[in-house]
Amino acid sequence: MLELFRKYKIPLLAVCLILTALLLYSANLRHRDKTTLVQKMVLQLTAPLQNSIDSVSDSVDGWWRHYLWLVNVKQEDERLRVANRRLQAELDSLREVRLTNDRLRRLLDFKKRVDIPALPARVIGEDASSWFRTVVLDKGSRDGLREGMPVVAAKGVVGRVVKVAPDASRVLLITDGSSAVAALVQRNRTRGVCRGQGDSLSLQFALRQKDVAVGDRVITSGTGGIFPKGLVIGQVTEVSKESFGLFQTIKLDPAVDFSRLEEVLVLLKEKP
Repeated sequence: MLELFRKYKIPLLAVCLILTALLLYSANLRHRDKTTLVQKMVLQLTAPLQNSIDSVSDSVDGWWRHYLWLVNVKQEDERLRVANRRLQAELDSLREVRLTNDRLRRLLDFKKRVDIPALPARVIGEDASSWFRTVVLDKGSRDGLREGMPVVAAKGVVGRVVKVAPDASRVLLITDGSSAVAALVQRNRTRGVCRGQGDSLSLQFALRQKDVAVGDRVITSGTGGIFPKGLVIGQVTEVSKESFGLFQTIKLDPAVDFSRLEEVLVLLKEKP
């Protein structure tokens, strides 16, 4: 302790003198009307120190306020982020409900136009390999489905039921290579057979002399015992005629977008 005092003797004495002067100055200030020479000297010496202390205090206070403000801003930002995620999830859910309602409303309108008992079903699986074009429905024999029943959507023909289980069934799409639907061109009643080409369709056996144009709509003819007459199959996209032969080559785009197929109608038939 003595060693420390000897080492910092002068600074410690200076601090003690300043503190003593301040105490004396404070004690005498309230009892005197005039400022003495000593008081002036003390005021002169301590003013810069007091100014520095005030500056440091203001800086610390400002920094602390800024820090608290940043903490509050961060907490508010996180709260807003959570609220935004919740609202976005609710918005997505409402949007999905609206889209589903729109699809079901169109399907219901289509059902009213078709004078055949129909059962709505939901697509729960698909097989779009290079060999088969099929989808799986959530309805089966318990719901009255049987093999051979036609399946449609609001925009047109989907396919026919080929496999039935108690609570599910498999539908062969009209775009499958083994699918064939009796058809006719709506504009001029040119007959033919629509066959699947993977992602598209072809109208086969349309006589070469018949006038078929790009944009013509092709519908079911009602023959063949599967699909009722007048259901939309697709639209002509390409027509070509060879220099010889009886038939022309016609390509179609299906009316139904099978990549977005979610709900369908199975047209029920009365047992014979």
